[in-house]
Amino acid sequence: MPKMRTILKSNNFWLNKAIIAIVILILAFNMPVKEVSTTNQQISLMVIGGDSLMGINESLSPKMMKVVLTGYSSTTDQTDDTPFITASNTRTRDGIVAANFLAFGTKVQIPSIFGDKVFTVEDRMAKKHSDKIDIWFPERYLAKNFGVQEAEVVILE
Repeated sequence: MPKMRTILKSNNFWLNKAIIAIVILILAFNMPVKEVSTTNQQISLMVIGGDSLMGINESLSPKMMKVVLTGYSSTTDQTDDTPFITASNTRTRDGIVAANFLAFGTKVQIPSIFGDKVFTVEDRMAKKHSDKIDIWFPERYLAKNFGVQEAEVVILE
């Protein structure tokens, strides 16, 4: 019968397996890791408070991107047969935008045009418009006057 010490002897194979197991546990419990170091005989982890392992290297600054912007209003030729209901099943109102590349609820700003005003993605556009943002306006003439513009958009969340 083999000795217990021989069975539990640490080597690189088992050390790598242990590291993988610890990382899986950390991810399962959403415990972020600030530092990981390994040697032949030990694994050192520094666990800190926060939201997730992925959050450690993410920048806290908002993401900015240049986007083509258009305007729309609640008319059936610009929407579907329920022009006052958004794709996320909310009612159209000031501050609503449609975007196919952002999740519902995402907050965005367009500082060069609207200053500090915050818009919320609650609607979608036709599938062919995968990289545009459509801003809702209460009147058709306002949407037409807005036209097509390109501007930096700040994606807040």
